[in-house]
Amino acid sequence: MKETLTAILFLLALAGCSGQKPETASGDLPAVKLDNLGPAPELHNETWLNTDQPLRLANLRGQVVLLEMWTFDCINCRHVIPSIRQWHQTYSEQGLVVIGNHYPEFDYEADLDNLKAALVELDIPYAVAVDNDRATWSAYDNRYWPTLYLIDKQGDIRYVHIGEGAYQETEAAIQTLLAETYP
Repeated sequence: MKETLTAILFLLALAGCSGQKPETASGDLPAVKLDNLGPAPELHNETWLNTDQPLRLANLRGQVVLLEMWTFDCINCRHVIPSIRQWHQTYSEQGLVVIGNHYPEFDYEADLDNLKAALVELDIPYAVAVDNDRATWSAYDNRYWPTLYLIDKQGDIRYVHIGEGAYQETEAAIQTLLAETYP
């Protein structure tokens, strides 16, 4: 057992794992390689909150989109919201568009007044698409709350994360996509 632990520690040392947050001198996270997972399905939601008009991915080319599948009474969704809010505040001027796609799990979550109250309670400043008919949820073949999709400037899905956590990895992916050029 002791020899196995020693071997693992040796391999970690060779890999340069320090256990600390990897940062560059500028404070940015290192760029990450993101596979192209194919075109993101268009958003066809008709009811939107925190925006004056429905958002369409086709109109957001040249920007990076963080699309979150969520519902307001999901505890895991509530835990993710502070990070999403921070990314919205930090990166929106650099071209990040955050969209919360609200697909209710329970009947009371489908009530628009309840959703509006939750947006105030949770201090959600970014656009929220109401998906009571499950159209966007189904277009993404989604199954879990919360799920985060990062969509690049060309409209392709480049990153997916299910559940809580991976905040540093998600932010690194946001930074990587924002740094990519757009024709």
